[in-house]
Amino acid sequence: MADPALARRVLVERRAASRSPLATARLAPWSPLSMEMMAVRERLIASGFARGDRRQVRTMLGSSIQYWPSFAASWNDLPVDIYMADGGRYRRRRFAAFFVAPAVIARKPHRPHFQSRTHNPLNGGIERWFDPVKADIGDNPLIQAMLQMRGNLFSTLSQDGVEPGGWHVEMHQFRICTMVQPRAEPTPEGTHRDGVDWVLVLLTNRRNVQGGKTRIVNTDGELLDEFTLTSAQETVFLNDRRIRHAVTPIWAKDATAPGFRDVLVLTVRLARAAGAAVTEG
Repeated sequence: MADPALARRVLVERRAASRSPLATARLAPWSPLSMEMMAVRERLIASGFARGDRRQVRTMLGSSIQYWPSFAASWNDLPVDIYMADGGRYRRRRFAAFFVAPAVIARKPHRPHFQSRTHNPLNGGIERWFDPVKADIGDNPLIQAMLQMRGNLFSTLSQDGVEPGGWHVEMHQFRICTMVQPRAEPTPEGTHRDGVDWVLVLLTNRRNVQGGKTRIVNTDGELLDEFTLTSAQETVFLNDRRIRHAVTPIWAKDATAPGFRDVLVLTVRLARAAGAAVTEG
């Protein structure tokens, strides 16, 4: 039988998320890309992926970086992902969806996350109702800055000759824990695409773990690069049409102490219709 207290908590958080002030927030129009963002753009064009180190990312985020402590601390309050088909309980997460356009960032009503089995053979094919990102984190100026800048960047990289009127962005907070089982899988579905246009992965914390190497592969299966995100705010940008990716398992350096790897993932795809963009999924 479902836990009544848990059900009430999820309902309260979903209602709070749907009432978020961000749903009607209007931001300044997108400005020209900074030098750091231009460098990322050129690498995405050339290779299909780009890395941003801590210094570059902090520069991109500007004054919003002052909100980092409260943003990163929110990973300490993620519920267990109950949809893991491998039976694992090592992943914790929250989820939210936004519409992002040149002068608008609007949080969408809470909804299930869905992936086809083509893109996620392990956990795909079903609606997964994750707990919502808390309203104060969805409204955090740092997230607003990230959404605005990423929408700006990807709009300069429109594909198929389509001028983007707006983006559907899904926000995922992930914590992979090592205390539940000795080896934990950041990407249990293996090397994959997310089935969107663009993907951003930002490391928010990494404590007492080994492993976790990011692998970048092209659509022919050729390994293009592999590296480990070790410092908070390191970021990877991916063209999801050109690149497949995976992260190797993690395990604790000290098996007697908690270990975890925290990341923010933003998946970005073209909103199908400007008039229905805020409600469409």
